[in-house]
Amino acid sequence: MSKIFFPQYKIGKRGFQLHKGLTVLEHIRKTGIKINAECGGKGKCGKCIVRIEKGSESLNELTKPEKSFSLSSDERLACQAKIIRDKKGIIVFIKESGKYEILKTDSGKALALNPFTVLKDGKVVHDGEVIDDYKGGIYGLAIDVGTTTLVFQIVNLQSGEIVATIAKTNPQILYGGDVISRIEYAIVEDNKLVYRTDEEIKEKIKELQKCVTDTINQSLKEFKTLAPYIYEAVVVGNSTMRNIFFELGIFSLGMMPYEPDHKEPIIKEAKKLGLNIFPKGKVYGPALIGGHAGADALADILACEIYKSDKPSMLIDIGTNGEVILGNSQRLISATLAAGGAYEGANVSLGTGAIEGAIKNIQIKNGKAIYETIGDKKPIGICGSGLIDLLAELLRCGIMDKEAKLKEDFYVTDKIKLTQSDVFQLVSAKACLKTDQLILLKHYGIDVKDLDKIYLSGGFGNYINIKNAIKIGLLPDAEEKIVKIGNGALEGAREMLVSKDSRKTSEEIAKKIEHKKPNELEKNFSYLVADNMYFEN
Repeated sequence: MSKIFFPQYKIGKRGFQLHKGLTVLEHIRKTGIKINAECGGKGKCGKCIVRIEKGSESLNELTKPEKSFSLSSDERLACQAKIIRDKKGIIVFIKESGKYEILKTDSGKALALNPFTVLKDGKVVHDGEVIDDYKGGIYGLAIDVGTTTLVFQIVNLQSGEIVATIAKTNPQILYGGDVISRIEYAIVEDNKLVYRTDEEIKEKIKELQKCVTDTINQSLKEFKTLAPYIYEAVVVGNSTMRNIFFELGIFSLGMMPYEPDHKEPIIKEAKKLGLNIFPKGKVYGPALIGGHAGADALADILACEIYKSDKPSMLIDIGTNGEVILGNSQRLISATLAAGGAYEGANVSLGTGAIEGAIKNIQIKNGKAIYETIGDKKPIGICGSGLIDLLAELLRCGIMDKEAKLKEDFYVTDKIKLTQSDVFQLVSAKACLKTDQLILLKHYGIDVKDLDKIYLSGGFGNYINIKNAIKIGLLPDAEEKIVKIGNGALEGAREMLVSKDSRKTSEEIAKKIEHKKPNELEKNFSYLVADNMYFEN
């Protein structure tokens, strides 16, 4: 039997068995090698480009989706290149996707130390139960499973010290760049409009879950002397990410009204989840708020302490999925939206994630773009912070009008250009976020001027130019109130790891927070979104 080789990667040099009828993408998924497949392998995003060094005769002809992209003669889309002959080997090079620039830091606030897992009489005790003899250390894991990124910390539960912070790309990007793509992968049969059986869905969820735990386990090998003494973990993520991690159902999250079946907190043993820490170690998944507002949003609330304040504040987390939370100690309301995808490269021809070579900031001088790239690499596209800058600069220079119309395609480089179609995707995303903010303020009965603070959580919010984000209407016009809190989800996860009180507080917040669906609150929701696609200044 012939093999398929991926020589760029150590694991791919020895080759893998070739399977007739499978695509190159399906072979890549089996290897654990990372590749960007935002659309989940439907041939729509054009991000899974590979170069066929040898063996192209073993593949099908170019498909219709492939012909719509500017591919070189030796390039294919991995999701469209299907093995039709398995007699000769194939050598494949994955177009360099780069390494994501992932935000690791948080606000750095001091946390009260009161963990569930402690040393008592020479024993390791979890919530009153002896689970091991003390062997010199007690550690825990705080894990933030983002749609695009995966960040986790090893924490000394005896001192509260952060031993290490590890950041990776979420390997589930192989199955789609957003949660809906991954839900579809799990519940819908390939290329068919029929649902999988319950057992098949469980297998697919396990596949998605395993690629995340495998990534964590691989990283923990660097800390193999500590891993046996990691007795506890807290895992946060949006509703889909959390439920996949704990191998819970996600079917309801892909269908109206998009509510999770499992909202309550969950605890499982590490060995049952395939997490290579102390086998009987407890893994805690905080409660979900509602809809796609999950345990990560709950962790954000803990991190910024919006729930303690007298005056109302707003919390905004713009990721692949966005969350807006508004309120104070008396009342909290929330809403979610699919606003981050366009600003993370999805559905935008020149867009890319925050990877090496991505243009991260832009100015326009004398009609020409002046820019910087992540890692000072050759530009390959524009990430979210750069896209915000570009829109603001085009507006400032009159190259784009207040109705979001370009005079013509704008070239940032000789190969990277912004089209009217791209502008539509970007202003649609910002309109959804702005509309959610305005509707929550209206139904809370306050205005922007009444807010004490506007907290920005997550990597996207941390790196953007605030003035430009305000100019295009992505953020409220109140720069003096805006506070960047870094990776609030990770900080909140760590807080729930080291403090019983914080974990209890999170569960109380989850029960009382009111999750709103703006499209149900406002009968003219679609018109409001359309109106917010325009620029005010």
